[in-house]
Amino acid sequence: MSEVPARELSTDSLFNGRLTCRQHRTGYRFSVDAVLLAHFFNPAAAEKILDLGTGCGVIPLILAYRRPDLQVTGLELQPALSDLARQNVEANGFSDRIYIRHGDLRECKKIFQPGQFQRVLSNPPYHKLAGGRQNLESEQAAARHEINADIEAVARVAGWLLHKGGKVDLVYPAERSVTLLESLRRHGLEPKRLQMVHSYPGGPGKLVLVEAQKGGGEELEVLPPFFIYRQRNGEYSPETARCYAP
Repeated sequence: MSEVPARELSTDSLFNGRLTCRQHRTGYRFSVDAVLLAHFFNPAAAEKILDLGTGCGVIPLILAYRRPDLQVTGLELQPALSDLARQNVEANGFSDRIYIRHGDLRECKKIFQPGQFQRVLSNPPYHKLAGGRQNLESEQAAARHEINADIEAVARVAGWLLHKGGKVDLVYPAERSVTLLESLRRHGLEPKRLQMVHSYPGGPGKLVLVEAQKGGGEELEVLPPFFIYRQRNGEYSPETARCYAP
């Protein structure tokens, strides 16, 4: 295993300190998006799971903590992040259930077999290179902007990786929902569950959580909206608090 480049780290705790996650103080840092996706995701015990673009490994860590019956593979392109993810897995005692692979999702055919997984999830890069203010920190830029992969690439790879009937779960900006749904359907992934995430009641949708099935029918279950905060500039909602509860 290569060593993480010498840069300052911070340790964040989840579930009242029962789970720890080290991150670079500058660069990519996970946000509530990852926590919400891990909460939305609900696989069966025996299913093979892949997290595309696992970053520091926070989503596999949450899944392993919440579900002792699960085994998860995380794929990460950036070497410093994949090394950090391995360290986080070891530090939390999940080396027997979480496997971190370094690699490019666009080259998954060199790493995995077609139809190898029953479940795929991803918190993919959100922002177009041509739009918005690109992050100057290269690690964060690669995680947040469509430098190395866009939603089209994620959908294409998920379709190739999944068994027929397998499912992919994603979190994406609400304003780009049409792009997300079109990309999924273009690669044979039919949206089956959808939940809009709002910062607070009465506020606009900020994120969308979507689960799509390979070869599924067109019936779509639209779940009640999810509010992160009770009110504008307020405390976490009970639903968000449950996502962080031990």
